[in-house]
Amino acid sequence: MFTGIVEEVGAVSRRSGADVAILAARVLEGLSEGDSIAVDGACLTVVSTNDDGFVAQISPETMERTTLSALRPGDAVNLERALALGDRLGGHLMQGHVDGVGRVHSVTPQGDFALWRFQAPSEVSKYLVPKGSVAVDGISLTVVEPVRDTFGVAIIPATLQQTKLGSKRPGDLVNLEADLFGKHIYHYLIRGRDEGLTLESLRRNGFA
Repeated sequence: MFTGIVEEVGAVSRRSGADVAILAARVLEGLSEGDSIAVDGACLTVVSTNDDGFVAQISPETMERTTLSALRPGDAVNLERALALGDRLGGHLMQGHVDGVGRVHSVTPQGDFALWRFQAPSEVSKYLVPKGSVAVDGISLTVVEPVRDTFGVAIIPATLQQTKLGSKRPGDLVNLEADLFGKHIYHYLIRGRDEGLTLESLRRNGFA
């Protein structure tokens, strides 16, 4: 599990088949072979570490469902180590399971802040609600004005300074992960509808 609080921005140093080598510093503390790490919001497994970075492997499924297949040496990546029990939960609970790839739609300055809008595929947009949570390239953000296949987020200057988001431009691709609890509730309600469950039937069976 992750929180969407990016710990540092690393850089791809090498690609070889499924392996991606990433230069990093802060996330190396306590990082070991077999650990999980979020790279642009996608959960990867660390296969080795060294003094200036680590190597992780990207599965075919991850290649297909995320932007990681396009990574090249020199590219910046948002990094976050897996959440440890007892850590502060500064963002929201995330699995690192990217739901779909979206793209930057527009950026509107608002004083020192900015309203960023993203276009989202249906597998993400159906879960978005005002003031709900969403992860964009592994960054925990709050949804503003979801409309059909687009949604907004208010970005503070610190987010642009501490992540790679500031390098994005309209049209650029991003990894999106919808809120974990929202997805479970949505699917529970859809299944209940399809199975003919009602509040009265739940009461009769002691569930409400």
